[in-house]
Amino acid sequence: MTHRERPGRVRSGCPINAAVEVFGDRCSLLVLRDIMFGNHRHFRELQANSLEGIASNILADRLKRLVRDGLLTRAGPGQRATYSLTEAAIELVPVFAQIGGWGLRHRHTTPELRVRAELLEAGGLTLWKDL
Repeated sequence: MTHRERPGRVRSGCPINAAVEVFGDRCSLLVLRDIMFGNHRHFRELQANSLEGIASNILADRLKRLVRDGLLTRAGPGQRATYSLTEAAIELVPVFAQIGGWGLRHRHTTPELRVRAELLEAGGLTLWKDL
């Protein structure tokens, strides 16, 4: 168990549950996606460029949680703070590639927004490690 985990807050010792409790909600995944692939690293950039229109209070909460849980670091004051991925978040690139690939195969997507998922899926492990 890492120092960032809080044993009193987890529902079970299941590794899948432990992961879902940190980044499994819709908004957390979208925030990580936008930082990881969109290079949006400030609150206002994340809010202005959110394709899904995440509300400012939800965005603020998710950023705070992702920092607390060790997936992001935060440097600087207020809304000008810069958020960066930690190694733990970078290790999620293959997970995002798999989720995107699943979305390509099983959900309706638009041509302009499916490009990243297609590239990640086609690039495989070699590309994922380079990211």
